Amino acid sequence: MTTEETIAEYIDAHQLEQIDFLRQIVRVPSDTPPGNNNPPAEKAAELLTAKGYTVERFAVPDDRVRDYGMVSVTNLIVRHKFGSGGPTIALNAHGDVVPPGDGWSFDPYGGEVKDGRMYGRGVAVSKSDIASFTFALDALKAAEKEGAKFNGTVELHLTYDEEFGGLLGPGYLLEINATKPDYVIGASFSYAIVTAHNGCLQFEVTVHGTATHGSMPETGDDALQAANAILNAIYGKLPDLGKIKSKVTGINTPTMLVGQISGGTNTNVVPGKVVLKMDRRMIPEEYPAEVEAQVRAMIEGAVAGRTGIRVDIKRILLANAMKPVAGQEKLVAALQKHGERVFGEPIPAVGVPLYTDARLYGEAGIPVVLYGAGPRTVPESNAKRADENLSLEDLRKATQVVACAVADLLS
Repeated sequence: MTTEETIAEYIDAHQLEQIDFLRQIVRVPSDTPPGNNNPPAEKAAELLTAKGYTVERFAVPDDRVRDYGMVSVTNLIVRHKFGSGGPTIALNAHGDVVPPGDGWSFDPYGGEVKDGRMYGRGVAVSKSDIASFTFALDALKAAEKEGAKFNGTVELHLTYDEEFGGLLGPGYLLEINATKPDYVIGASFSYAIVTAHNGCLQFEVTVHGTATHGSMPETGDDALQAANAILNAIYGKLPDLGKIKSKVTGINTPTMLVGQISGGTNTNVVPGKVVLKMDRRMIPEEYPAEVEAQVRAMIEGAVAGRTGIRVDIKRILLANAMKPVAGQEKLVAALQKHGERVFGEPIPAVGVPLYTDARLYGEAGIPVVLYGAGPRTVPESNAKRADENLSLEDLRKATQVVACAVADLLS
């Protein structure tokens, strides 16, 4: 039997176990915010320990977590050595998720299976790949027992800060030198290999005015009117952004939006303060410092000359774009080879408009690509929306692709 056949046989034989593994980690909430992510990490560590792995815990100091706006973060590493020498290949998936929100037809923490799909928050992004990467490593160990010769180390990196940008996830592990892999495969979907993605800047814009009685608005300084001018400036800029095109296949133009607005004290009071939270996505060709300067100038210009109005602009996130790094081509070739064989169709290498914490490996000079269990597009899985779901057949096949690709890299 070939190594590929041994791997496929193992994954098929343990599919129900893998589904239960995923269900158990889905059932432990890891909503971020608030970001109380020690409990889900401990659940994953418990399951991995039960499988015979030694789990290393890397708890981020409490004061640093609080300053960051979260409650607790513990990241996990499992290391398994094959043979002697060889590269270190890290498989990284994040266990933190966005809150479920409203509109669910299923329990968002239930992991219910219906018609070959599992439903629950995180089943697609990216608790699925905690399961796919874990069972890919299991399959490699099984292949070694059957005589396959591998040389190198596989590391599982389970991190719990992706929704806040990753600085306390992969960023923390790299900062403290807990790991130094030669290659990284990060969580993603099954029908494409991601080699680049957008960057993201997020700002909290606080507009200060002077509150006053609603019957005498002329005696105050309306922060909401000023905020409206900022909104008009932001959305008025979109046609210009639409003219900027990326050269990376799969990535189109920069985007900008306001995702949250709060302010005012009552219906009959002129608002004295309004807070906007905005998101500016950057294509890989843009420079974050230049973009930030442009956004700040646009906001300040929108309210310039307004009496009694002051604006504070606080950057709350900078996620750089993921750009191609030398060495990616080896990962792409191995994943494409087995992806096309297992899925029966070409698996392209593309860029995507979202951002991930895997970019931090690339910033450290480590070749990284994204590949894992899931559909062709984010909307198909309802990722970050109600009724997030995953095809269990995609989970089975992607696990096989990852295991076989890593087997090639270790051979």
